Amino acid sequence: MTEATGQGPLSRFRVLDLTRVRAGPTAVRQLADWGADVIKLETPPSPNEGEGMGGPRHGPDFQNIHRNKRGLTLNLKLAEGMEVFRRLIAQVDVVVENYRPDVKHRLGIDYDSLKEINPGLVYGSISGFGQDGPYVGRPGFDQIAQGMGGLMSITGEPGAGPMRVGIPVADLTAGLFCAQGILIALLEREVSGQGQWVKSSLLQSQIAMLDFQAARWLMADDVPQQAGNNHPTSIPTGVFKTNDGHINIAASGAAIYARLVDVLGEPDLGTDKRFADGVTRSKNRDALNQRIEAATVTKSSEEWVDILNKAGVPCGPIYSIDQVFADPQVQHLKMAQPVENAYLGHQEVVGQAVELSRTPSEIRFATPELGEHTDEILGELGYAPEEIAVLHDSGAV
Repeated sequence: MTEATGQGPLSRFRVLDLTRVRAGPTAVRQLADWGADVIKLETPPSPNEGEGMGGPRHGPDFQNIHRNKRGLTLNLKLAEGMEVFRRLIAQVDVVVENYRPDVKHRLGIDYDSLKEINPGLVYGSISGFGQDGPYVGRPGFDQIAQGMGGLMSITGEPGAGPMRVGIPVADLTAGLFCAQGILIALLEREVSGQGQWVKSSLLQSQIAMLDFQAARWLMADDVPQQAGNNHPTSIPTGVFKTNDGHINIAASGAAIYARLVDVLGEPDLGTDKRFADGVTRSKNRDALNQRIEAATVTKSSEEWVDILNKAGVPCGPIYSIDQVFADPQVQHLKMAQPVENAYLGHQEVVGQAVELSRTPSEIRFATPELGEHTDEILGELGYAPEEIAVLHDSGAV
């Protein structure tokens, strides 16, 4: 029993992580943080190999996304490596990969091949555009999916041209949806005894995240446009200047708008026919925003956040990333989680956004060094020390 096993609500599951970059590792991180025994499989080091995608191993991004995993190196191009792989497949519950659809078939590690070894295997796949269809051969990247999924057409200031979102939202949501699908498949396996193939893609995930903007087109033939910092339908909701920065105010709906009018000390905003209801406020949003901002620039951001919240008007500061983690509520939520890395020392990684009252997530240990747990894992698979030495000599591990 290692520190990687025997803890957390998912501790009974063993996961083989074949993923790279972001979408796939995001899916696996969800399982690892809730206690699954995750084995991160990587290729043995090669003197001719440069830095791969995903950033340097000891950089913040790699360290944040691969915590709570054990490291195994394995060369799947060698027969000896494939033999280890097949033995591993027989003992895992989940495999997650984000190869291009044709690559896994060429390597012989596709779902149909692996379920012959382990019929109960849950196999999670993330691709750019799906596992089949006219775009199956295209490489997928987050920004490509943001563009093709419509997000860039509704992001940014009106008339300013398409704008990407500041986070890799297609990658992240594809990973989250894949993790959700894997958990559903594991629950279903408890009834059927059979595994299945779980598929997610950047394009599908990005379109799903359009949510009501997509529904506006599907149900009303309305093509949403860029609205900048204004909410596309709930007015007034947006960014307003203060005397030392900016704040967000969300004052849609008659009751909240009335509170805003009262707090601003501008009673005519409640009687002006241009701002009488949601429809008229939407038509005259620019004029309304100018009137609101003429009031908000008279005080500091901190003053307005306090005043508006006490009055029951939703609002909040607009933080830089360092300010986010300095906020007392963020600290209370423990969104920065400590971890000790043998190479880097004390570190903090980003915490989970879900809390369970009895079986919380846990950052148990830092991202492994390349192949750090190879011998340990091979021993668990039944390899004797002399057999492990032979695998090292052959370059299989």
